Amino acid sequence: MPEPVYAALADAPAEDSAVARSAMRKATWRLIPLIAVGYGIAYIDRINISFAALQMNRDLHFSATIYGLGAGLFFLSYSAFEIPSNLMLHRLGARRWMSRILLTWGVLAMAMALVRTPLEFYVMRLLLGAAEAGFFPGVLYYLTLWFPAHLRARTISRFYVSLPLSTVIMGGLAGALLNMQGRLSLAGWQWLFLAEGLPAVLLSAVFLRLLPDRPADAPWIEPAERDWIESSLAAEHSENTSAHHPGSALRDSRVWLFGLANLVMLCTLYAYSFSAPAILLKFTGFSAAGVGYLVSIFGLLGGAAMIGNAWLSDRSGERYWHIVVPALIEAAAFLVVGFTRNPWVAVPLLALTFLVHNSMQGPLLVLPTAFLTGRGAAAGLAAINMVGMLGGFFGPSFMGLARDLTGSYQTGLAALSLPMLVFAALVLGLKRMARPSATDSSR
Repeated sequence: MPEPVYAALADAPAEDSAVARSAMRKATWRLIPLIAVGYGIAYIDRINISFAALQMNRDLHFSATIYGLGAGLFFLSYSAFEIPSNLMLHRLGARRWMSRILLTWGVLAMAMALVRTPLEFYVMRLLLGAAEAGFFPGVLYYLTLWFPAHLRARTISRFYVSLPLSTVIMGGLAGALLNMQGRLSLAGWQWLFLAEGLPAVLLSAVFLRLLPDRPADAPWIEPAERDWIESSLAAEHSENTSAHHPGSALRDSRVWLFGLANLVMLCTLYAYSFSAPAILLKFTGFSAAGVGYLVSIFGLLGGAAMIGNAWLSDRSGERYWHIVVPALIEAAAFLVVGFTRNPWVAVPLLALTFLVHNSMQGPLLVLPTAFLTGRGAAAGLAAINMVGMLGGFFGPSFMGLARDLTGSYQTGLAALSLPMLVFAALVLGLKRMARPSATDSSR
């Protein structure tokens, strides 16, 4: 990782600074790539139906409404199991629980190849959501056990960058897998589910072997480095006025306001993401492989924006405007795309929406960890994600219905500007509620 990741530690005494830099460097290199690969696979397995739909909807005679509902049902079961899953992670440890999550969702992602009817499609998406529940908030909670608050935006962005980068992989593979139509009597979309579900099964064994539950369990951390991590986090927790108990976290109004902000933001993300290949196919006239390569370019831009904006946010100590400004740009871009049929206007603006949406994730995701700790963090982060993931149900369902009612995606795209405006307003509301903290002050 680049050396600026550790620049925030430079003001510490020389001996402490050396220990801190070594501890953070080891934790970053040992943990973040592994977690990033896991989350990248998770995102691929939840959203690869957007490419499968280019063939699957035709083969199985699914309307846009059936497809949109099935895509969204994943998030209902995902949301329902968020809090129980995160509390189990806190109880059993990240190593065992995350490897269990990976194994079950990988098997179910592969089993999507067996779907034949709308009912089977709905049931499999519900089961997949329940299996994957808890992985993302579990990772956020896990990082609070290793990284001090002033480093978390960059740390989070370095694992979360796997989201836009996974679209690079998914886009590049989709065309090749869909072109395997007829091999071994399987459709191309079936090959896509089988090939992209298998890595989660294999990675579960890697997590079980290599992921330490906490610094005390990591053989590659020296005692002085372990002491520095634990003392730094303990000092943060002692200054935190929020209780560590799950009940206290769930009574905190900021948890639910963050959840509502995530809901409208994810509603926008998934409304577009699950329809993106079909939308880009309509605007460009490209083949499925061509659309895949275009999505890959979007992913590279989004990854660079995510890392860059998180670095700027950590460097300045400011979080909220690094979220609000990209949200307003995204709202404006969707509004324009909704009223144009010119691909030279629409496609660059759709790339811009993906870029700015990813850019705000690092600053956004670090905010709850400033006031949630211990078991309270496990419950609070899960509650935020639970509410937010409901947006993943409403977004695709709305887009599919809008497509069937109007005959195009234009109206749905224009309407996506509204939730992003609401999101920006909610983040500004959270700014007014914020208490001074190390994660939101000038240094």
